Amino acid sequence: MWYIPYDNSQTREDCMMKQLQRQSPLPLYYQLKEKILALVDDGVYKAGDLIPSERELCEKLHISRMTARKAISTLVNEGVLYREQGRGTFVATPKPPCTFSKITGFSENLQDMGLTFRTEIIDFRTEEATRGISERLCLSAEDSKVFYFLRRRFVGEEPFSLEHAWVPAHLFPGFTRKRLEGDSYYRILQQEYGYRLSRAKQTIEPVLASEFEASALLLEANTPILLFQRQTWVEEEVVVEYTKCLYRGKRFKYEMSLGV
Repeated sequence: MWYIPYDNSQTREDCMMKQLQRQSPLPLYYQLKEKILALVDDGVYKAGDLIPSERELCEKLHISRMTARKAISTLVNEGVLYREQGRGTFVATPKPPCTFSKITGFSENLQDMGLTFRTEIIDFRTEEATRGISERLCLSAEDSKVFYFLRRRFVGEEPFSLEHAWVPAHLFPGFTRKRLEGDSYYRILQQEYGYRLSRAKQTIEPVLASEFEASALLLEANTPILLFQRQTWVEEEVVVEYTKCLYRGKRFKYEMSLGV
């Protein structure tokens, strides 16, 4: 990363006036992107600060509008900056880490981070499990009914994730949409039904948002997002859920603790 020294005698504009290296193998837009990122990392630009406009960057650094726009757009796509129509481009709040070291639900994760969030139930129904869902939940022919629910999560007022969940109906008698509203599925599972979580298997892969998914997450169709798939077991080695959760990748960073 390009490092830009900064002291109290320098203004932010002074830092941005550092010349780009036109003989460098790195494209100009990438150099500018790294300079802005260095200013954010050094605390010169703080969360909520307005950064120079594309026109100001062009004038100060003698670059094209396309170069300035590409640098800023890259940082917007990475979640470092955000745009407000008619106001400009601002520094985003640092991404809080989502740590994978224990089995927790969405609500518990965000509560631990101190973030404001809410959940919207889009769909809830009882249905016959498909062959794929039945295999993932290890269902017998006699117990093939599942509760399916689709939830959209918000952090603040911004859509954050879209979660599809399937749970064995025979393990949760009396489970209803009303019961799930405003509550955590994991809390209900453990405190009301008495199950104790034992392990989970989770995969993560990049996918392109479908038209519906993009609309729900306020993205453009075919925007790259992250797909998390999880199977969760309780102590009796019974599978109690299979979920497919789609996350806006630029909103959070995901941290995994690995041992040897």
